[in-house]
Amino acid sequence: MKFLNKISYKNIAYLFSCAIFFILTSCEEDLTKNKGNQSKNFPSQIINNANIIQRDSGFIVLKAKAPIIEKYELIDSPYTVARKGIDIQFFDKKKPKIPGTIKAKYAKFFDYKQFYEAKGNVRITTNEGQKFAMQSIFWDQRKKRIYTKDTVYVTMEDGSTLVGANGMTAKDDFSEYTFYNNSGDFSSKRISENKK
Repeated sequence: MKFLNKISYKNIAYLFSCAIFFILTSCEEDLTKNKGNQSKNFPSQIINNANIIQRDSGFIVLKAKAPIIEKYELIDSPYTVARKGIDIQFFDKKKPKIPGTIKAKYAKFFDYKQFYEAKGNVRITTNEGQKFAMQSIFWDQRKKRIYTKDTVYVTMEDGSTLVGANGMTAKDDFSEYTFYNNSGDFSSKRISENKK
């Protein structure tokens, strides 16, 4: 009888250890399956109180400030986002001491496409003194074009105003632009200069 008890305890212990082994290996398999399905769309870099300076051949071409910048690099289409706003100064070699500015409540940059978007109370001032106001704007850096479908309010350096009710397209240096369904208040001197 004692021999049977010893055998049954050994069998129970053996069966119990096998059961634990199978439970643990099945849990490990489930964990690996779950990890494969997890989202990788989280920031790989976070910069607080960002102060970025970009140079080209020693010349400062851009200065950017933002409360927080997040870089998402672990996905198929990497991007950088400034969720709490951004303030950018851009410099032109023709007028290096007078920067243009872009301010927005939100900005996003798609790395591979070289495509920017800015949203929320967007304000642009060129180094010529023109002021643009709109709710969103998009910049295709490869094509060197800026565009929006929002209403655009422009104040020229002489105080005249222009409203593009259905948006605008422009070169990225604002040397030329087209407004859609526009109206405005221009001085007669400026119109006569443009006709010459």
